[in-house]
Amino acid sequence: MRRRDLLKSAALLPALTRLNLAAVATGDDPISFPQPPRERLNQGPFDIEQDQGWQTILFTTPSEKPLRNPGFGLVGYSWEEGGPSLAARAGRETLEQHVEKVSSLPFVDVLYIRCDWRNVQSRPGRLDLDPVWGLTLDAARRKGLRVAFRVQLSNASFQPEEVALPPFLRDRIPLFNIGHIPGRGNGQYREPRYEHPEFQKAFMELTDLLAARFDGNPLIEWVDLMQYGFWGEGHTSDYPNPFPDYVTAERTSLRMTEHQLAAWKRTPLAVNTQPDISNVGNRAVIDMAMRAGAWLRSDSIIVEEPIQIDQLANRPPWLAAIMEDGYFRQYDMQKLSTDAASINVLENYMLHVLDLRANYWSLWTEADNLARYNEMHPRGFERLRANMGYRLRPSWVWQRKRYDTFEVIVCVSNRGGAGVPGVLWLHVESPDRKLSLRGTLDPGHPHGGGLRQASFLLPKGYARKLNLSAQLEIRAGTMKPVAWACEQPVNPDGSITIELKDADDHGWRKGV
Repeated sequence: MRRRDLLKSAALLPALTRLNLAAVATGDDPISFPQPPRERLNQGPFDIEQDQGWQTILFTTPSEKPLRNPGFGLVGYSWEEGGPSLAARAGRETLEQHVEKVSSLPFVDVLYIRCDWRNVQSRPGRLDLDPVWGLTLDAARRKGLRVAFRVQLSNASFQPEEVALPPFLRDRIPLFNIGHIPGRGNGQYREPRYEHPEFQKAFMELTDLLAARFDGNPLIEWVDLMQYGFWGEGHTSDYPNPFPDYVTAERTSLRMTEHQLAAWKRTPLAVNTQPDISNVGNRAVIDMAMRAGAWLRSDSIIVEEPIQIDQLANRPPWLAAIMEDGYFRQYDMQKLSTDAASINVLENYMLHVLDLRANYWSLWTEADNLARYNEMHPRGFERLRANMGYRLRPSWVWQRKRYDTFEVIVCVSNRGGAGVPGVLWLHVESPDRKLSLRGTLDPGHPHGGGLRQASFLLPKGYARKLNLSAQLEIRAGTMKPVAWACEQPVNPDGSITIELKDADDHGWRKGV
């Protein structure tokens, strides 16, 4: 079964739906950063008033080399809604070999698991993770990768034989028949009654168990919200939903979203931007999630509706966007046509990631196909790795004489397409660590393609070296180091050294 085939008949949305979702996308009710700024640095403008002399003491060259910073990257799948790679499903390779292959691809930054509820819990009160979890986490740990995941409450891929619920819940939670499966006789798609007390009780427990196990784990890059419907995408195609009415559906969806947002305090959540074709409250869910700082994701890039593209492209700059393709996920060279410009269709798809200023592009499960594709058509992955997400460097650093001491002004340039997904902390420190100053830029800054300046006022008499480093606060209290995207050498800890000038050195300029 092909996932996108289910959506063809649901491509057109009512005008009212588009207008309501557009309000979220375009900021008619502006979305602010969920936490107040802490230790905010002075970010200018830095006029020449009170200027007593200045020098440019550092300027760096942008690098296009791939970086493995938090908040962006190419995503290889160790498990998707149908399982591992096609070769592993057919018994031509083991699960261990599959995970090792995907994690060994040189262009993979994040490993992703998309599995059913039954793959993480088989009894009440505890998690029982399928072997792919241990293999994926171990591979990420060994190879310096990160991990993301989605636990699906519903999965159309295995129906009618299997549903996503664990067996111990199937006699406690009613399943609702929503329609016949094409080509499968009398087979029915079945959805759980999400509003049922037993479902809600078990769902809250599942959320809390997952958060207790993984929230704040340094290996975990993000977690997809567990949402309604097929593959957890917030829809059941053009089939009806199992709720008795819209009010119940929206109230249930919001309750589930609110509980997840409260449980995951240190790891980013991502909300699917699926329009509300199934009338289950998606507009309200997306709005609630974005206001709490959840990232955005879409499981397609070309066939999505205009409103979805608009929302992704015009999201608040501190929110990351995660993209994948729903059609050409296998990277099968035999199925990839070229256009009049001799561009293969998948490369055309993936380069739209940069139009959206997105942070992630998903690669799916087929390691052999991915390696073959990259060998034959390397431009797509190369361009994404050089431009996707954010790419920061201290483009200029100035030293000024002010207030009978020195002020250092750092200008951070972002040559990537996306804003910083969170809050950037700058840190200047003496080599002996006796002097240490730090503070934040405004959320999302510097924006994609932009600059942001910030100043540090030094103690009187200090005129020696400083090491400048950066960290990303991806959620409140979750700090991750950021590598500078410059060609100039950096120190083993990732910082870059700034050579301050003495007050008597030549070269001081005065403002006019």
